[in-house]
Amino acid sequence: MSIRNARHPFYDFCDEALAGIREQGRYRTFTPLAREASRYPVYEEELPNTDIGREVVVWSSNDYLGMGVEPEVCEAAISAIREHGAGAGGTRNIAGTSPLHKALETELAALHGKEAGLLFVSGYVSNQASLQTILTSMPGWICFSDRLNHASMIAGIKGARGSTTVIYEHNDLADLEAKLVAAPVDAPKLIAFESVYSMDGDISDIAGTCALARKYNALTYIDEVHAVGLYGEHGGGVTERDGVAAQVDIIEGTLAKGFGVHGGYITASAQIVDYLRSTASGFIFTTSLPPSVVAAALASVKMVRAQNWRREKMFERVETFRAKMRSAGVPFTMTPSHIVPVPVGDAERCKVISQRLLNEYGVYATPINYPTVPHGTERLRLTPGPYHTDEMMDDMVAALKILLTEVPLAATGTTQALTEAA
Repeated sequence: MSIRNARHPFYDFCDEALAGIREQGRYRTFTPLAREASRYPVYEEELPNTDIGREVVVWSSNDYLGMGVEPEVCEAAISAIREHGAGAGGTRNIAGTSPLHKALETELAALHGKEAGLLFVSGYVSNQASLQTILTSMPGWICFSDRLNHASMIAGIKGARGSTTVIYEHNDLADLEAKLVAAPVDAPKLIAFESVYSMDGDISDIAGTCALARKYNALTYIDEVHAVGLYGEHGGGVTERDGVAAQVDIIEGTLAKGFGVHGGYITASAQIVDYLRSTASGFIFTTSLPPSVVAAALASVKMVRAQNWRREKMFERVETFRAKMRSAGVPFTMTPSHIVPVPVGDAERCKVISQRLLNEYGVYATPINYPTVPHGTERLRLTPGPYHTDEMMDDMVAALKILLTEVPLAATGTTQALTEAA
C-alpha cells in the first residue's frame, strides 16, 4: 500500500480508545431533551424513530433558579435581536462594543463590589484565558491550585508555560500553608480555588484562604460559577454571603447557571481587568457574546440581585427534597450547598439507573462518572429548584428507592444501597 492511501494511525487510536471507554461503562450519549419554557423543569424527550415526544422532569439542570425561562429575560433577548440583530458581528476590538456589554460588565462589578468586570464567551473561557494570561505575565509565577479545581481552571494553569503549579489537597488549608512556606519568598504567587465544588457540593473556607494569601503575599482567584445568583443577599455568591468579597482579588463567574443564560466573566480591580482585556487571547480573538444573550443576562442579573425570594425558594425546595429522601431511606450525601449527590458506586450501575429513571419513570438525572469524579465515587447529581413540586419530588424519591435496591453494584453483585453521609 502506498503512503498516500494508508490509513492514518489516529483512526485506529480513536477506535481503540472509544472501545475502552465503552468497556468501562462510561461512554456518553446525548439525551434528546427539549426544554419547555412555560413548564420548566418539564422537558420533552424525542422518542427514537418516531415523531412522538413524551414529558420528562429534569433533575440535573444547572439553571438553578429557572431564570432561563423567565418571561422578562426571554423578552429582553427578543427585543435585543429586533434592535441589534442576531450576532455581535465580530470581536469587541474589531466590530465595536455594544452598550449592552458595558452595562452588563458594570452590573457584574457592582454585584461583587469590584471596580470593573470583563465578559467572556463562556465560563470555561473566562477561567482558561484569565489564569493562563496572568500566569504568563511575569517570570516565576507559582500557582497553588486546589486538587479538585474545575477542568477549565486546570486548562488555564497548565497552559501557562514557564509558571510552576503546586497542587494542594482539597480544602486543606494546613497543606496549602505548608506549600506556601516551602515556596521562594520573592516568587509571584496565586491561589486558585472555587467556592462551591459542584460534584461534591462542598464549600471552601474563603476567609481562611484569603488570610493565608495575605500572610504569604499571594493573589487570590476564586471560581464562583456554582454560587453566583444563589448565595448572598443579592446573589453575589459565597464571597458575598460570608462578607469576604473585598478580600478576593479576582472573582470569576458564569451567566449560564444561577442567571440561566450564557457567558462567563471576571471582576477585579480596574488595572487587572484592563490588563486582561488588553492581553488575554481568549478575549481578544473570539467573537463577543451576541447582544441578545447580553441583554437577557443583564435582565436576569438585575432581577436576581433584587429578588431574594428566588434564593429562599430554591433552598426551601432543596431542604424539602432532602427531608423526603431521608424519610424514605434513600441515600444521599449531605452537603452545605444546594447540590444533592446520590452515591451509586460504579459507572455501569450509574448509567443503568439513570437510563431506567428516564425510560421507566420519565425523570432525568445526569450520571456522573470518571473522569469527572474518581473511580468508585460515581453518582447521580441532583439539583432541586424553585419549580420542582412536591409531587415531582415524591415521584423521584419513589423511583430512586426502587432502583437503588434493584440495580446491583457491578463489582460485588450486591443490591445494598450506599448509606447517607450526613
